[in-house]
Amino acid sequence: MKKEILYQKIARTIAWQIKNGVWKVGEKLPSLRTISNENGVSLNTAIQAYYELEKDGFIASRPKSGYVVNYKPQRLSAPATTQPSIKFPGKEDEGLIDEVYHSIEDTSITRFSLGIPEDVLLPIAKLNKELIKAMGSLPGNGTRYEDPQGNIRLRKDIARFAYSWNGNLTEEDLVTTTGVTNSISLALSVIARKGDTIAVESPVYFGILQLANSLGLRVLELPTNPVTGIDPDALKKVLPQINLCLLISNFSNPLGSCMPDEHKKAIVNMLAERDIPLIEDDLYGDVFFGNSRPRPCKAFDERGLVLWCGSVSKTLAPGYRVGWIAPGKFKDAIIRQKHIHLISTPTLNQEVVARFMENDRYENHLRKLRHELHANSLHFAQSIIDYFPEDTKIVTPQGGFMLWVELDKRIDTTTLYYKAMQQKISIAPGRMFTLQDQYKNCMRLSYGQRWSPFIEERLMLLGDIIRKSF
Repeated sequence: MKKEILYQKIARTIAWQIKNGVWKVGEKLPSLRTISNENGVSLNTAIQAYYELEKDGFIASRPKSGYVVNYKPQRLSAPATTQPSIKFPGKEDEGLIDEVYHSIEDTSITRFSLGIPEDVLLPIAKLNKELIKAMGSLPGNGTRYEDPQGNIRLRKDIARFAYSWNGNLTEEDLVTTTGVTNSISLALSVIARKGDTIAVESPVYFGILQLANSLGLRVLELPTNPVTGIDPDALKKVLPQINLCLLISNFSNPLGSCMPDEHKKAIVNMLAERDIPLIEDDLYGDVFFGNSRPRPCKAFDERGLVLWCGSVSKTLAPGYRVGWIAPGKFKDAIIRQKHIHLISTPTLNQEVVARFMENDRYENHLRKLRHELHANSLHFAQSIIDYFPEDTKIVTPQGGFMLWVELDKRIDTTTLYYKAMQQKISIAPGRMFTLQDQYKNCMRLSYGQRWSPFIEERLMLLGDIIRKSF
């Protein structure tokens, strides 16, 4: 009884400190041994206290890193399931997209709009060493064409890596591409025809909308929950209307949602019953903050109808443009299309990534990246609590790079973008992620930059701009 009272007392004290801002979201807590020494209790008692705090959602454990504050105050509510307009035709706001991404190399701009990791989070020096080795070992020093299917070494590494989600893939099931957008483009060119209807999440990454429009596809945006992703029942209702489906199943861009396994399985099965292909963008699946990688829809594919697309653009080397696709029954057609459009993918880049993925180096890098990005997401959430209007709603994701922020309906985030750019702050307005007239009071913020007092100051300034916009 005495031990129970002690660990509960310690847990209550730390919980009070967290609630009152003594410990901020994302901060690392004292070690178990420090808690034991400072409170004059056994190590087991300290463990029980932290277990109690973790169970109640105040803290989270990080392998080899200890415990961090994970508290989310109640006033930080999440947006509701989206209810997009079901109408045709639709059009992306190309002018706004071009505006947000112009002068991308201007380092004076704080780009909360750019969904990639900052250079300091990437193992650039190690990649440079592998580049030199690759040039010395490849035929023609890396100047020759690759096989149309792609670098065999890289395909083997990707197949081995897929074991983390029970992927039953071999190197023969994979085709390399120049990034995930190229994977999706190849998939669409094979399975879609002009006038076909494609079902997508809403909001959805603007690049997908641009691709669909360029091919003359009719885009059907479906209700999407900010936590669990696309609504399976909503998809079921429109199955007779659609020819294909495209989903970002894990940590979607921009919403950050992650579909539960039972939803993924149900969607794969209902699409298979009607022989409808599913293009799966799994670009963010490796950037998870929990204990294990979420499985993609491909894990439930028994008929080869899921075209699983991935890349290292968000985790290792954005500019290398190294991606892949496991196209199932469409493999031969994908290879033909790739050969027509590309001939082959860049030889050196593939070899460098393949070498880095071996000997656990990629997984070690991912572990560090996940830890830092998770801490970033919590810091961003805390700053939004502190500096944005009280009615702000956000989704704190369990992986990926994105925060979807919903503001008061009187705020137009396109107008906000121009006001923020006067202070050299770039955001991604919600209107970019839909073909319909919606999400005007929403925006996407990326937390891919290393957290610092400067980043906090920029978020504080952004909050001030929002408050003055009423």
